[in-house]
Amino acid sequence: MHFSITEREHLLKAWVAISFAFAVLIGDFFSLSFVFFFAVALGTVGLGFMLHEVAHKYIATRFGCAAEFRADNKMLAIAVMSSFFGFIFAAPGAVIILGHVTVKKSGIISLAGPSANIVLSLIFLIISFLDLGTMRTIALYGAEINAFLAMFNMIPILNYDGAKILAWNKIVYFGVAALSVGLVFGIKILPLG
Repeated sequence: MHFSITEREHLLKAWVAISFAFAVLIGDFFSLSFVFFFAVALGTVGLGFMLHEVAHKYIATRFGCAAEFRADNKMLAIAVMSSFFGFIFAAPGAVIILGHVTVKKSGIISLAGPSANIVLSLIFLIISFLDLGTMRTIALYGAEINAFLAMFNMIPILNYDGAKILAWNKIVYFGVAALSVGLVFGIKILPLG
């Protein structure tokens, strides 16, 4: 895959902004520990965002389409500002695809993003069972946030991945949606101690 300089800049900007917003949400912005929370966010939610978007791009290019991520500066600003009020509304941007895309291809391209988050969630979940002290808490957070990203993207409205997947294949849609919801709530009931 080729990443233009512009695309790399947009991915980096969105990765940092989304990670910063989640760090504000989970940590104390006005304390020295904020650097730690920012690092945690970069490696959990930031990584999940990156893999989600790169997965879309990868599948689109496999279908012979041109595909590049573009950040949405207004939505990034909203994500950062909302985090200071205790919630995040995040729609950092999208992979812009040029080429002939059928309903099936669109569904498969859309499926790649939530699938990447589900796989990453499961990897973090496996790491959490290694019981490495603070690392377990970080891994559980990574598992939960990536499961949530998958679930959120499966909402079948507007231009979300879920709407395109549902238009292509209802069985796949309901299977992936159920898996992401199950992961979100399953991780929440895991004991932290």
